[in-house]
Amino acid sequence: MREINKVLSVSIILSFLCTFSLNAQQWTDAQKEVWATVKAYNDISAKGDTQGFISYFDDSYCGWSYILDAPIEKDELTTSIKYWLANSKTLYYTITPAKIWVNGDFAFVHYYYTSYTENKEGKKEWEKGRWTDILMKKDGKWVMVGDHGGKTSD
Repeated sequence: MREINKVLSVSIILSFLCTFSLNAQQWTDAQKEVWATVKAYNDISAKGDTQGFISYFDDSYCGWSYILDAPIEKDELTTSIKYWLANSKTLYYTITPAKIWVNGDFAFVHYYYTSYTENKEGKKEWEKGRWTDILMKKDGKWVMVGDHGGKTSD
């Protein structure tokens, strides 16, 4: 029960902060469109939809998570996503934009995240961090060409 109360408390606080953050800045229509895309693929990932999530990564993708020694390309990322989504379940997550930059068909999105996950052994874990996604509009759809980020220190 204590764990559920903690989840609810954190959810309420983060929802308030997200609302405050979104209201504190006036986003352009282009920024809103990009942020809707980031929210969409994060939702798809949280639901465990591997193919749906991977469909948002362009073939030219190159990204670098804090936990990796070097950047990886789409084929390595695909292997990683398949393993990660098959071996963990997202119980709760939230993302909050820090900065969205859009110039034509390119965008950078800096955001904070908090997640609560459970692995196959039943171990549950909170994680918070920050991420930057680099997107390109291709055939009318925003797709990721790069990213960088991960868990921040406890």
